Amino acid sequence: MRLLAILALLLSAPLAAEEVDVELALMVDVSRSMMPRELDIQRRGYAEALRSDEVISAIEGGLIGKIAVTYVEWAGYGANRVIVDWTVIGSRAEAEAVADRLLVETSPSMRRTSISGAINFAREAIRENGYEGLRRVIDISGDGPNNAGPIVTAPRDLAIAEGLVINGLPLMTRDGMGRAWHLDDLDVYYRACVIGGPGAFVIPVLDWSEFALAVRRKLVLEIVDGGGWTGFEPIEAEYDCLIGEKLWEEFRRIWLDP
Repeated sequence: MRLLAILALLLSAPLAAEEVDVELALMVDVSRSMMPRELDIQRRGYAEALRSDEVISAIEGGLIGKIAVTYVEWAGYGANRVIVDWTVIGSRAEAEAVADRLLVETSPSMRRTSISGAINFAREAIRENGYEGLRRVIDISGDGPNNAGPIVTAPRDLAIAEGLVINGLPLMTRDGMGRAWHLDDLDVYYRACVIGGPGAFVIPVLDWSEFALAVRRKLVLEIVDGGGWTGFEPIEAEYDCLIGEKLWEEFRRIWLDP
């Protein structure tokens, strides 16, 4: 009976979290402003980066030598599509396997832009993923400001308080439907309203031809703890973090309201 009790206790005990260098949530914008060609460029850019010598060397050179990563496509509040669930990468073969999964097929776009929803989804995913990273990072890419769900600074501040780092990849191209929502200073918006935590940084993409290189650079920085780079100088002037919501209301007033 005593042996059975010990076995029952062992079976009921929670499994220890697997240790990794970084828990990395890749949150990738697929809102309606993104054209099919742009969605394909994003998937291929991340796949190319994961296969690169630079990224694989950064992973293998870590203290533990492996990371846990998830790849999630997001749009409006609650519109989050997991393409690659939490997966450990500790070798070239494992990185190649994740890259292959990104290229199976490209999913269609979804409506609205909720950076706040993406951050909240990533926070919960990191909290429940079963891994214990030396660092926990949320990586947000997007081609416009938040215009759905809570104001973006609320979940950002919660994430920072929980010890997470949020980095940004603002897509400042002028292609497709995104022209209507284009912010000339989207990189400044990301710096002021989206990113946060120790060593948080922004890498803007000004043309789609730059995307794959920007992703590779970003992943290396995230895996090696920023490499001492902190992005940009602090913003001195106050920024209107509700600019996206205001643009959306203006759009509704002109085009949608009777």
